[in-house]
Amino acid sequence: MKTITKIIATSAAVVALFFSTNANAQSSPRNLGIGLNVGAGTTTGLGLVIGGDIRYQFNVDKQLSIPVTAGYNNFSVKDAGSFGIIPVKAGAKYFFNDSGSGAYGLAELGAGFGTEKGSGTSFVYSPAIGYSWANGLDLAAKYEGYSNNGSIGFAGIRLAYGFSL
Repeated sequence: MKTITKIIATSAAVVALFFSTNANAQSSPRNLGIGLNVGAGTTTGLGLVIGGDIRYQFNVDKQLSIPVTAGYNNFSVKDAGSFGIIPVKAGAKYFFNDSGSGAYGLAELGAGFGTEKGSGTSFVYSPAIGYSWANGLDLAAKYEGYSNNGSIGFAGIRLAYGFSL
């Protein structure tokens, strides 16, 4: 399972690199976003999940972007402390109108690296729907799931601010 997760994570990085090269060749703008994630664990025994991330977004055109995201999420375990995961993901973000802001759908895949000794690497998947304002604010409802000898996840929101580079 660990080899499959590494292959998927590497494949996602290669796809992101391909699209970034294509986006740079077209002189498309790039955006950097800083976000706060807050949610509730969807697996029995998990409580509050809080974290942050940085997202570098390659704009293919006004409606399609390729985000590459890395961050940290802390999962509270009811009556047992907490643990952390560092997700690294790439995906596709599609705006439903051609203004480059407004409502969008997002899907990301990648790898999650546990911060506890022996926790290993997980396959990460994260669908979201959100709204991005022209001033840089971004609000999304999301689910983030991790699979590694079992599954955990959380449902929550991401509040972010993005700016052009």
